[in-house]
Amino acid sequence: MKITEFLTDDAVMGELGRRLAQYRVDGSYTQEYLAEKAGIAKRTLERLENGMQVQTPSLIRVLRSLGLLGGLEILVPQVDVRPMDMLKLKKKRRQRASSIYKIQTPYTGWVWEDEK
Repeated sequence: MKITEFLTDDAVMGELGRRLAQYRVDGSYTQEYLAEKAGIAKRTLERLENGMQVQTPSLIRVLRSLGLLGGLEILVPQVDVRPMDMLKLKKKRRQRASSIYKIQTPYTGWVWEDEK
């Protein structure tokens, strides 16, 4: 089954669980072994493979143990700065000092009373 935006949350979790179970079987791992390797309870892995909700860290540990964690980069790619945003940032950045910031020579016409 292809995961699309038209599937319910339960259907997506079910398909994800089926896929993870297939990766586990293809790797010749038992549920006990994979759960121990991932550092989670066997019951948590069973729940995940049955399409039930589990905590996100548990899912990440299973993905890492199966060598699939890099797939999250495809799932949620890093947001790059868009060209228009770069132009907006460039406009705000000062390129040089303006003439109003010139250092003026100090006024020497005034002196303290005791210096006269």
